[in-house]
Amino acid sequence: QCEEAAYEERRYPAGKWACVTKGEPMYEQSISMSFMKLMRYICKENSVGCYLGMTVPVLNEIHLTQEGTGLEREVVTAYYLPGEFQQNPPVPMDPEIHITERAPLRVITRVFYGMTTEETILREISLLWELLGSTDAVLRETYIVAAYENPSVPQRRNEIWFICRA
Repeated sequence: QCEEAAYEERRYPAGKWACVTKGEPMYEQSISMSFMKLMRYICKENSVGCYLGMTVPVLNEIHLTQEGTGLEREVVTAYYLPGEFQQNPPVPMDPEIHITERAPLRVITRVFYGMTTEETILREISLLWELLGSTDAVLRETYIVAAYENPSVPQRRNEIWFICRA
C-alpha cells in the first residue's frame, strides 16, 4: 500500500543547542517568549555579533503532570546550533539562554499540522499512544514538540516526538 506511515523512528546525533526554559501560565506563552529570546540570539545578540542562521526543527521539550492529564508549566525551547558553531558556540548576551550538549536521540515521531496548544499536544500524544499500543520502549513523562515553520504559518508542520529509552 502507498499510504503514508502513521509514525516513524528517527535518530539524531549529539550536538550543541541553545536552550531557554520558561514556565508561563500557558504553553503558547512559554514557547513564544522563549523563541523571541532565541531569535535575538540567532540574529545578533551573541558574542560574534552576527546572524547565526536558522535551523529546524525548533524543539519544545514538555513534561506531563503526574496525573498525565496536562502539561507541566516549564517548557524547554531548543535551537540547534549550525554546524560551523558546534565546536565553539557564540556566547548568548541573554543570561536566560544556555548552551547545552545534548546526547544522541532516538525518537518515534508523528507529523501534525496547525497550532500547538496544550490541547492539541495532549491530543497528539494520545493519538500516538493509541497507534503504538502498550510499550515500555519510550519515556512516558517527557515528550518533544518539533516545529518546522514560523508560528504565524496557519497550517504549519509540527511533530510529536516520543523519546526512546537508551
